[in-house]
Amino acid sequence: MAAKTAITPTRAQDYPEWYQQVIAEAGMAENSSVRGCMVIKPWGYALWENMQHVLDRMFKETGHQNAYFPLFIPMSYLEKEAKHVEGFAKECAVVTHHRLEPDGEGGLRPAGPLEEPLIVRPTSETIIGATYAKWVRSYRDLPILINQWANVVRWEMRTRLFLRTAEFLWQEGHTVHATAEEALAETRQMLDVYATFAEQYMAMPVIKGEKTPGERFPGAVSTLSIEAMMQDGKALQAGTSHFLGQNFSRAQEIKFQDQNGEVAYAWTTSWGVSTRLIGALIMTHSDDDGLVLPPKLAPTHAVILPIYRDESQRAEVLAYCEALKSDLKKQMYDEAAIRVDIDDRDLRGGEKKWYHVKRGVPLRIEVGPKDIANNSVFVGRRDTNESQGIGRDELLTKVVGLLDEIQTNLFNRALALRTSRTQDIANEAEFRKYFEGNPGFAICWFSSEEEVQPLLDELKVTIRCIPIDSTGSEGVCFLTGKPTTQKAIFAKAY
Repeated sequence: MAAKTAITPTRAQDYPEWYQQVIAEAGMAENSSVRGCMVIKPWGYALWENMQHVLDRMFKETGHQNAYFPLFIPMSYLEKEAKHVEGFAKECAVVTHHRLEPDGEGGLRPAGPLEEPLIVRPTSETIIGATYAKWVRSYRDLPILINQWANVVRWEMRTRLFLRTAEFLWQEGHTVHATAEEALAETRQMLDVYATFAEQYMAMPVIKGEKTPGERFPGAVSTLSIEAMMQDGKALQAGTSHFLGQNFSRAQEIKFQDQNGEVAYAWTTSWGVSTRLIGALIMTHSDDDGLVLPPKLAPTHAVILPIYRDESQRAEVLAYCEALKSDLKKQMYDEAAIRVDIDDRDLRGGEKKWYHVKRGVPLRIEVGPKDIANNSVFVGRRDTNESQGIGRDELLTKVVGLLDEIQTNLFNRALALRTSRTQDIANEAEFRKYFEGNPGFAICWFSSEEEVQPLLDELKVTIRCIPIDSTGSEGVCFLTGKPTTQKAIFAKAY
């Protein structure tokens, strides 16, 4: 008989539906009445706020400032960069009319058409580039290092909460530089920022690499990405950083007078991560009992669950819990006070326990009259689902270490999974067998994207990236047998 789980179906039974149920049972988000869009509920948004807080600090530590640019982009701006508009044309939402007026039958209709259609931003390179063209006159105006926190719209037809929605939240950095070398250094620096965030805060191991030409951001010279493996073996692109060269500066006329008095086009970059990271976090760590959160990002580090039978016990237990909460909040974790809640709702103990299990709270602390008599508590860990009694004073001295232990355990567990499901593959027969089974990441030498693409399309596999730390050695293409210096990660992906 299978063990009972809080989430049905389980990961093994139906991974996509398991994912949706984890989100629902944790109260993170739900589909809205607008097709393809989502409502992010308080628990999910608190997680996003914690991600924002850390990333925002990291951006500012690397010299960037925040600003805000318009939601709407004139269509003519997109038309100036042919590759860019081609890459996003099918995903654009377009505003063609302004104002509403009565239709004479009790309803409303759009009034007059706009002089020029406006695109609801799918990304902001063109509108921000047009603004930068006004700001940049001299090399003294450079570099410009700006980030914006915003929403964007990409008219996706097949949506999934957090992973792919028509509207989503993100940040997008846009920078301008006097030289290609500076812009390339910026591109790599921001990829490293994303990788550090993913591994140190999300506890999610990633591979840093460069996209092949067919997978590049539209209009970019080079696209770098971080790629993560989800528990079903599929890859998820968790962040991108783009070296745009002079493509957008030429289209938007971002020019400056250099130190020799000559007029030159600037070099630009862009980079971004989105609420897709929440989907990545869910699929990296969660289990068949619900959400599992790394402590560094969890909205609540520990929840205290009072246990009592009557009002006389209630007063004593709650007083103990409040004092414990106060002492726990004096402890510092990741440069901030530990986040602690007391759940005194009128629910049975089992209901409250599973409520917080499904929401992924790292530590549950149960306190009843017997615990008080022994000056102890009962602590449950979400990562291992183990519980044990511990002295109150011992908890106060060990709680920070416990949270660190959970954070490290989640990373190591995810890394072990990726390692176990990564395989070097040398020929087409091995490649087919691997991806027709239960695949993960395949590491393969390949001669060219064009030559392997038909096979990839057949098997629904993509080239995720060419790892940055690849050695300079040579190999033989797994498909054509040609000698090559290119080695890449291949995977099925979200």
